[in-house]
Amino acid sequence: MTGGPYLIKIGGAELEDGPVLEQLVHALAALANRQPLVIVHGGGSDIARLQERLGLKPAFVDGLRITDEASMEVAEMVLSGIVNKRLSARLVSQGIRALGLSGVDAGLLKARKLSHPAGDLGRVGEITAVQASCLEDLLGQGFTPVVSPISLGDDGRPFNVNADHAALALAAALRVPEMIFLTNVPGVLDGEHVVAELPADRAEAMIASGAIHGGMIPKVRSALAAIQAGVGASVITDLAGLETGTGTKVIAQTVHAQH
Repeated sequence: MTGGPYLIKIGGAELEDGPVLEQLVHALAALANRQPLVIVHGGGSDIARLQERLGLKPAFVDGLRITDEASMEVAEMVLSGIVNKRLSARLVSQGIRALGLSGVDAGLLKARKLSHPAGDLGRVGEITAVQASCLEDLLGQGFTPVVSPISLGDDGRPFNVNADHAALALAAALRVPEMIFLTNVPGVLDGEHVVAELPADRAEAMIASGAIHGGMIPKVRSALAAIQAGVGASVITDLAGLETGTGTKVIAQTVHAQH
């Protein structure tokens, strides 16, 4: 493999059954046919729906899902089961050798309990180690790993891990040349225009000035964290941008001289 695989992180909204999922699968298949690819996915809306059907009430602290024992079972069923297999099956039907797995499998992602100042989050974990050789072996054999962020604790039981954090840990361990954050916006906007290339220092300045605000701040922070972890570039884009190769590419610094 030359240059290493690309890694794409997909949220839950695009993974729900329907025309958007079909569009996503076509775009992912095209990407996987061009270069080795690792897919990391979430599935928050599917988790919430199953919780409600089972009479469990979703609860959050600072955007992190409180995961008691019953909710942990639901998270694992949805992320490592329903969503993972839904996406893997659609990719296989497009001729991609997609292989669905979770952070538990082969000890891919190890985690410990995440302590939070606002209270006990239950079985919510933070990643402590990545067994990247597992994915490298699979990629070398022509597979496209589809990874659920459910991770393995030292006690041999699963932890629910934020999909962005799982994707970031895998991207850093694999030293990917490019990481793609698939979102619901075409990229970072400067006025009405998408910024094609965003050096880290300009990103920080735009956050400080308020030009980057609201829900875009955590997206850009994740992209910057990927760069700091050794990822070549981070792309923030939406489904249309994934198909056309557009979006905002966050890089460490501008390569050409400033005028």
